[in-house]
Amino acid sequence: MSLPELEEVLEPALPICDPHHHLWDHPGRRYLLDELLSDTGSGHDVRATVFVECLSMYRADGPAALRPVGETEFVNGIAAMSASGRYGPTRVAAGIVGFADLTLGDGVGEVLDAHRAASPRFRGIRHAAGWDASDAVRNSHTNPPPGLLGDARFRRGFAQLAARGLAFDAWLYHPQLPELTDLARAFPDTTIVLDHFGGPLGIGPYQGRRTDVFAAWARAIRALADCPNVVAKLGGLVMPLNGFGFHKRERPPTSTELADATRDWYLHAIDCFGVARCMFESNFPVDKVSASYRTLWNSFKLIAAKLSAAEKAALFHDSATRVYRLPGIAV
Repeated sequence: MSLPELEEVLEPALPICDPHHHLWDHPGRRYLLDELLSDTGSGHDVRATVFVECLSMYRADGPAALRPVGETEFVNGIAAMSASGRYGPTRVAAGIVGFADLTLGDGVGEVLDAHRAASPRFRGIRHAAGWDASDAVRNSHTNPPPGLLGDARFRRGFAQLAARGLAFDAWLYHPQLPELTDLARAFPDTTIVLDHFGGPLGIGPYQGRRTDVFAAWARAIRALADCPNVVAKLGGLVMPLNGFGFHKRERPPTSTELADATRDWYLHAIDCFGVARCMFESNFPVDKVSASYRTLWNSFKLIAAKLSAAEKAALFHDSATRVYRLPGIAV
């Protein structure tokens, strides 16, 4: 893909909290503080961010269940660097979402408490559940079995979250949305954050069936939105698995092209959940394969163009800072 032409930043003074990004250092795939700040500093007014787990910097030894705490320790260090102010005004990883294996059942409490001890910024966990029967769809990095969200051991672990004030980030694929609705109904006191629209698939057996996928997804989203403890992250929709194919183009899409291709998904989710339960997200650097940070947030601003100032404030900043309890993030 050739380099994108820089677009003029739309509404550059609109405050943003980006509630979903990753940090890692893999061979040939480094995305740490400098790389993130290069993206968040590309023109939009990004005040704060939330880090979400990605198998990064686990402890090399010690009990296996506690090794994911290393990721929280690692990210808390980067957050402390950012909080010093030496790297600019954006407060990186003001909230941290880590991983704990909820199939440990009651035993996961020790892991959750270790995460909390590792960082005052720790806000919740994500135990990815993405599973599909097709070999063409890669299952989540947690290697989940089918039906994870209904598993009795998983639910005993899930029950440990609410008492600690921790949220659950849900990553799954759109055929699994009814399973998440059932979980949300069973645990009404636990905040559940739906990641990436619930993973609408557009590859493998779902390729070329966008109309059918949208119809099934839209029904499932409306049912999920009936659960008041669920909020939705709006983004992560231009990954290869979504099937739009932007990553294959010789030239990257413009913000107008992105908005035109994805608008219906955004508007339906906003209609179902309301702006107070929705937040735009970058999902960087994963979505960087399809679009630049500047272009992606411009597309969000185009989609939200007809909304009021208060509605925009909720979608771009306020919902995220409230749900993830980010103190001192001024607007």
